[in-house]
Amino acid sequence: MIRAGIDVGGTNTDAVLLRDTTVLAAAKQPTTAEVTGGVIGSLRRVLEESGIAPAAVDAVMIGTTHFVNAVVQRRDLAPVAALRVNLPAAARIPPFSDWPADLRDIVRGAVFMVRGGHEVDGSPIVPIDTAAIRAAARAIRAAGIASVGVAAVFSPLTSQAEDTAAAILREECPDAAITLSHQLGRIGLLARENVTLLNASLIPLARRTVAAFEQALRDMGIGAPLYITQNDGTVVRAASAAAFPVHCFASGPTNSLRGAAFLSGLTEAVVIDIGGTTSDFGALVRGFPRPANNVVQIGGVRTLFRMPDLLSIGLGGGTIVDPSDPERIGPRSVGFRLLEQAMVFGGATLTCTDIGVAAGLIRLGDPRRVAGLSADFVRRALARIHAMIEENADRMKTSTAPLPLVAVGGGGFLMPERIAGFSGVVRVPHQEVANAVGAAIAQVSGEVDRVFTGVGRPEAIAEATRVARERAVGNGADPATLEVVEVEDLPLAYLPGDSLRVRVRVVGDV
Repeated sequence: MIRAGIDVGGTNTDAVLLRDTTVLAAAKQPTTAEVTGGVIGSLRRVLEESGIAPAAVDAVMIGTTHFVNAVVQRRDLAPVAALRVNLPAAARIPPFSDWPADLRDIVRGAVFMVRGGHEVDGSPIVPIDTAAIRAAARAIRAAGIASVGVAAVFSPLTSQAEDTAAAILREECPDAAITLSHQLGRIGLLARENVTLLNASLIPLARRTVAAFEQALRDMGIGAPLYITQNDGTVVRAASAAAFPVHCFASGPTNSLRGAAFLSGLTEAVVIDIGGTTSDFGALVRGFPRPANNVVQIGGVRTLFRMPDLLSIGLGGGTIVDPSDPERIGPRSVGFRLLEQAMVFGGATLTCTDIGVAAGLIRLGDPRRVAGLSADFVRRALARIHAMIEENADRMKTSTAPLPLVAVGGGGFLMPERIAGFSGVVRVPHQEVANAVGAAIAQVSGEVDRVFTGVGRPEAIAEATRVARERAVGNGADPATLEVVEVEDLPLAYLPGDSLRVRVRVVGDV
């Protein structure tokens, strides 16, 4: 099977072509302002280098930071109508209350709160007010709002209220994109509602982006299915990514983690991906990114959904170094303009790449352009870079056990040979395109994160596993290759009925 893996980063777009587990070709080139340009360029290069015909490609996997960047940079976001089914409960803090003001001004289209929702034991708070929902739907249609986020109290226990609201919305607003909170988040109304509203605001952009990717592949003569990489290190069909773009927020770093696991053969390790703009730290658990179990802020918005446990700092090959103080490094970066603005490429901006060239760590550009940097300046800058790496790598450890540290990314030359507290620094072949390798080898997943009440632990786990397997197959996994990679159950003492939160993840080959 021949698979193309592509990772669109803030600085570079990387691509690899794999036949089964063998890397046939790899390419790295600057990301373009219009992301499809970089994708087409890097994909053409690996096809030409390998001699593989476009029609011979069996699958294309793309990871992109396009969606999370839209939130962080406050661009390409659609106005959203928030419909909360909650009254008379949870009325004191309305939707969008804890959002940054500038982001709220862009996304907040309209807010409606209606009677309904459920108690912690799954019983209705009050009968759902379908008339109020229909009135809200008509107001949404009249306002011309095309994206709607629906959240109901305790919908992870039972989705009945949200499903009822969605049915009415589809009748009254047939062209609207509807996101339901129980499909994304966990118990905790505000954080779950927040990610629902973020997702709804991104759907028009996601649809355009996926359509552009698909058209680019068709123009190149590639008829293979398109998959988009997700936060958990797996892939999903392009149509599903267009419906749930928030599941792709951290696809870049997780691609690197999966690529590091594949290239190193390690399943338990800390990974650092030193790119052009940032360094991303994560941990591998059984070969997959360790998930975050706490609130994750996206663009200043508190969310609680499926995200990896990651730490990012402003350190990469394009990171700007203060020419008057070698210990003032970042967080600003020249990004994809590295080849224009870095000193070794004829620019006037001192970057970490220039420090690496001056120190003899890598050969790039014209080393004579940084020959004027003093040895002491270069030594102090490198010492600061190494201290930043060591401090943040240590923060990813959850025990004193000496784990290996795998270094990947185009800025890997900045990595020191030894890090205190780790058993060793592991460097892998193709480390500069490990993110694209991670995309290419990604499997398809199905996940359930749900609260069960009134059933025993074995029955709850069995049901969650069954649903996770169905979702994996629905996302494009081969049923014969399905494997349960994670089972977590947590008794919820504060809920009645022997409540149990169960999370099951199943993966399978494309």
